[in-house]
Amino acid sequence: MAQDRIQELPLDQILVGDCIELMRSLPDKSVDLVFADPPYNLMLDKGTRAGQLRRPDQSVVDGVDDEWDRFGSGISTAESFADYDRFTRAWLAEARRILKDTGAIWVIGSYHNIFRVGTALQDLGFWMLNDVIWRKANPMPNFRGRRFTNAHETLIWAARNEAQKTYTFNYDALKSLNDDLQMRSDWHLPICGGGERLKGDDGAKAHPTQKPEALLYRVLVGCSHPGDVVVDPFFGTGTTGAVAKRLGRHFIGLERDETYAAVARARIAAVACMEEAPLSVTKSKREEPRIPFGQVVERGLISPGTKLYDQRRRFVARVRADGSLVANDATGSIHRIGAHVQGAPACNGWTFWHFEDKGMLVPIDFYRSRLRAELGTSH
Repeated sequence: MAQDRIQELPLDQILVGDCIELMRSLPDKSVDLVFADPPYNLMLDKGTRAGQLRRPDQSVVDGVDDEWDRFGSGISTAESFADYDRFTRAWLAEARRILKDTGAIWVIGSYHNIFRVGTALQDLGFWMLNDVIWRKANPMPNFRGRRFTNAHETLIWAARNEAQKTYTFNYDALKSLNDDLQMRSDWHLPICGGGERLKGDDGAKAHPTQKPEALLYRVLVGCSHPGDVVVDPFFGTGTTGAVAKRLGRHFIGLERDETYAAVARARIAAVACMEEAPLSVTKSKREEPRIPFGQVVERGLISPGTKLYDQRRRFVARVRADGSLVANDATGSIHRIGAHVQGAPACNGWTFWHFEDKGMLVPIDFYRSRLRAELGTSH
């Protein structure tokens, strides 16, 4: 059934048109992830406010004053907000419909729109998992000197609904990506620039809000698997598609401007796909099959009667034939006895208990990893 559903999808294609109408053509509960970089609704006037903002060398700052970022008739701010809110709720409702029960959404925005988007997400039944601050390593200065420099954007990560217990979060992969430190919710990354910044024949930016590939790389490594389907309703010049192809994910790009779509097609065509093996990432222990400690004992890797110690040799327990431990006046599992000797409410016995090998203490988790490797499930 899942294979039939994926065959219905226009995989690795860019569809040109209105994103709401295009999403309506996709089947219910058919995609794994949505990444959206919607219009900010900056409400800049093309002839005045955008043109007045100049750098110290008097060159004009590129403000986002394109037609796709305009909502309402321009008569009032309230009308613009109302129009933007209607648009936001419409595309989010379609995004929620096409997400699988295990799916999730990422939305990025600035202070102009992200709070309105967040309200719409909650009103529609999405369940907030995190907000992430993208702290820009090289933000554009505030040349007027009348406000703080806008040095960050906010990403919202949300599950499809409150009751959803399963969604993709590659915790250990993100930890590996971060030099073995738990990935935090503030990401320090540069804005798109240099050779990555796409430009037209006239040297102008191909798109005013092109996102850096490093940002999408972190999202896709952390919240998807190879072969997953990622939909981007505001595809622009195809950053999501380029990174998805690079990481072995499928993408569906929705873009209303054929000029941007053409740039994205050329960009993605130049991306080389990785081989399958390097696409694998560090798996969480929760994703790996359960190995009872008794299996370590019955395989003869640790014998009944063996003494186990904590890392500092403060506590000692003996292994029994059924894989339980005995320590002083208590018997039980490796976890229960580890908690008991410490007077703690819980304990991970696999990392707490160690066996002695040539005078060195080795965690019993060594044997769990070995058994998983034998089963062909080790990462």
